[in-house]
Amino acid sequence: MDATEKGPVLVATEADDITADMVINELNLRGVPVVRFNPADIGADLTLSARFGTCPAPVTGQVRTPSRTTDLDRLRAVYWRRPIWPSFRHLGDDDARFATAQVRYGLGGTLYALDGPLWVNHPLHNAAADYKPTQLAVAQRLGLTVPPTLVTNDPEEACEFITAHGQVIYKTLRWTPYERDGVPLTGWAEPVTAAEIDDSVHVTPHLFQARVDKVADVRVLVVGRRVFAVRIDSGLLDWRKDYSALSYTVVDLPDRTDKALLAQLDHFGLVSGSFDLAIDRAGDYWWLELNPNGQWGWLEENTGLEMSAAFADLLTRGDLR
Repeated sequence: MDATEKGPVLVATEADDITADMVINELNLRGVPVVRFNPADIGADLTLSARFGTCPAPVTGQVRTPSRTTDLDRLRAVYWRRPIWPSFRHLGDDDARFATAQVRYGLGGTLYALDGPLWVNHPLHNAAADYKPTQLAVAQRLGLTVPPTLVTNDPEEACEFITAHGQVIYKTLRWTPYERDGVPLTGWAEPVTAAEIDDSVHVTPHLFQARVDKVADVRVLVVGRRVFAVRIDSGLLDWRKDYSALSYTVVDLPDRTDKALLAQLDHFGLVSGSFDLAIDRAGDYWWLELNPNGQWGWLEENTGLEMSAAFADLLTRGDLR
């Protein structure tokens, strides 16, 4: 069957997404039709019509943008990248909350109901995999080495943990847009001492983790069953702080680590995901984190690894073969 006969790939993402552009370009090279949209464009530039219980297929209908129209029952794959939901700031608070909920549960609910196309990844699976405490437990069950970690809002327990492990870092449980005095802030992994712990810890759970005596980091991207692993040398505790300080080396993971990462994605029902690992002085790998929808475009640019082509191949096939 010709690539254009299998139906389009639906790409859900924000307007300025260079990583999605890389994948779409690869799909264009393969002659695969693409329909790109952003939920925030609902109304003038995005229209949904869906029917249930009126025909043999459980869901039928269309998604329409100014340049494309696609039948929901013809999609071969959905690439759920980084869509933005509308906020309806021009409305009052109550009306905005109401409208936002209708879009999430109307547009989102309709798309989530589609079981014909391959999802990369299904948003509900992304959401289930996005809890760090759950990730930590699953990683350990699968035989990956996890640093001693404490999640608590008890200042006394936090102090005891830090004292017991010596070098400890604090990490946010989830990245959240945040500003202080109008300045955007990012939650880096930061060293923390027992002297810094006070009663404010009571307010929310915090994640404290024993610091790995690492010599390098490894970012792993899995696309379907393809594994791309890149060693990142920086000397930084959190390499995201300074991309100019990074150097990259393509590496092969130990077989058992490779299989365990694939098993973790399978556990959460994910088709793709990005992992952060650390290598200690003995050459052992430590599991740190799973990002169900992590960034990877800069790694392709710096290593030449064909990551966008791997995504395009997967979306073109519309299955995990």
